[in-house]
Amino acid sequence: MSLDPKYLSRLPISPASEESDLPPAARRLGLIVVTSLFFIWGFITVLNDILVPHLKSVFDLNYLQASMIQFVFFGAYFIMSLPAGKVIAWVGYQRGMVLGLLTTGLGTLLFYPAADYLSYNLFLFALFVLATGITILQVAANPYISVLGKPETASSRLNLAQAFNSLGTTLAPWIGGGLILAQISVGTSKLAEASSVKVPYLELTAILVVLAIVLAFIKLPTLAAAEEDSGHPGTLWDALKVRHLVLGSLGIFLYVGAEVSIGSYLINFMMDPDVAGYSKQVAASYVSYYWGGAMLGRFIGSALLQIISANRLLAVNATVATILAVIGLFSYGQMAMWSVLAIGIFNSIMFPNIFTLGISDLGHLTSRGSSILIMAIVGGAVVPAIMGRMADQFGIHHSLFIPALCYLYLIYFGLSGYRDRRS
Repeated sequence: MSLDPKYLSRLPISPASEESDLPPAARRLGLIVVTSLFFIWGFITVLNDILVPHLKSVFDLNYLQASMIQFVFFGAYFIMSLPAGKVIAWVGYQRGMVLGLLTTGLGTLLFYPAADYLSYNLFLFALFVLATGITILQVAANPYISVLGKPETASSRLNLAQAFNSLGTTLAPWIGGGLILAQISVGTSKLAEASSVKVPYLELTAILVVLAIVLAFIKLPTLAAAEEDSGHPGTLWDALKVRHLVLGSLGIFLYVGAEVSIGSYLINFMMDPDVAGYSKQVAASYVSYYWGGAMLGRFIGSALLQIISANRLLAVNATVATILAVIGLFSYGQMAMWSVLAIGIFNSIMFPNIFTLGISDLGHLTSRGSSILIMAIVGGAVVPAIMGRMADQFGIHHSLFIPALCYLYLIYFGLSGYRDRRS
């Protein structure tokens, strides 16, 4: 869920700084460190797909209660996006990224006492702190990476960073499943099950702290914000009057909600005897296909966008995703499993395309519009809760009706809702 490179390359930031004469080696080091941030937050975010079934089992939760993991995590985006922007404006981009890493590290560290005290509420608090750190990282790193090199190659660097973000989301289920779920066997106590997260999250804490130290001491270009061309960015209320921006925000809300919902319940879906009947660890390894499909689809989508408009490709992908969700809803066995896993391929281009279409032609309202669209990521908190409630009532299989509805809306947005109706 990174921003579209074409949009980011037009952000009102100044690529010039008093430190523009930094040697190429320093810039390369900066690029490596900042790109690693994209990988790490993608990795940590998708680890939630392991935590949902894991903590559901540890605390004997129903699906709605387990969905609080994603509710708290993505709710932090909504609550902390604007404060994070103010923090970045106060301390600067480089220090902001250091602060984001340390805040994320504090969140991962809190998993240790949460497991010791066997407290679900403490796990949720740890996730909120962790997600707050990732929100700060997103607000700082997305525009910052565009200045770590020549302006004409900014899009290339952003695409590279997004590819590493997708790599993180692909590896997380495979590595997380092996580190967390492999330690659990029949008869394992609840405390021992909860404790299986201690070592992996302590290792993440160490990595985050090391990255923060490296980032704090390397010399990077200073990134300064530039004023909007009009001299007045407008208000949030002005932006909310723009129809295609509002419809795009709803699109982001539903897309992120559908993507996160499917990822959250994939393990439980594949454990269902009517689907695959896999063990929790085996099912976790297959989640990598879902996120790996998104990585593959991003490369294919980048090529297709050279010949197909963004709105049409969005409508096509949403149509296929709807069909696959419906197949998963009404079929059983391997067909149900692979149809749902294949949705990941068609999710790939949705976020950047919806974002670009929603932000198009906003002029002096662009920064306000981007804030609204980023806040709409809160769909990742709300929709999984709705799907969880339906899973409790009708079963995990039939709960696929919820993401299918989300993708139906995206067909409409790609065909008509994206149009700027202003005279």
